[in-house]
Amino acid sequence: MIPEGHTIEDIKKREQIIRDFYREWKEKNPSQRKYNLSLKEYINIRMVSIVETSEHAAKSYLSTLAVLQLDSILTGARKVSVKKPKPGNANQKPFERIMIMEYELTGIGKIKMTVGVRRRTLEKVQYCITAISSE
Repeated sequence: MIPEGHTIEDIKKREQIIRDFYREWKEKNPSQRKYNLSLKEYINIRMVSIVETSEHAAKSYLSTLAVLQLDSILTGARKVSVKKPKPGNANQKPFERIMIMEYELTGIGKIKMTVGVRRRTLEKVQYCITAISSE
């Protein structure tokens, strides 16, 4: 059961749920990537995906629920904007640009997925997933 509260203990439990989910996901998906229908390219899961998403999504019950729908989000999200990486952010340093993508999840609402585009290789890496609205 996913805790719904806002205590530090609840957030830590949600963070562990997300990390465990990614570990299981990686075991079931050895290529560690999914094809995105909108981009017509693969989006990869890397360590930065797990670190950023677990730290940010764990702050919200709905964001934690959203992460558990990772396959749907990776394949169905649509690009809404592109921006430069935040200066001074070490986790964004390997990326030449950051794509903001959105996906609508029934019962949760609009989901924001941030995808980094690596310098040189142009590999797309899922950076963070959070719920941005609920209806």
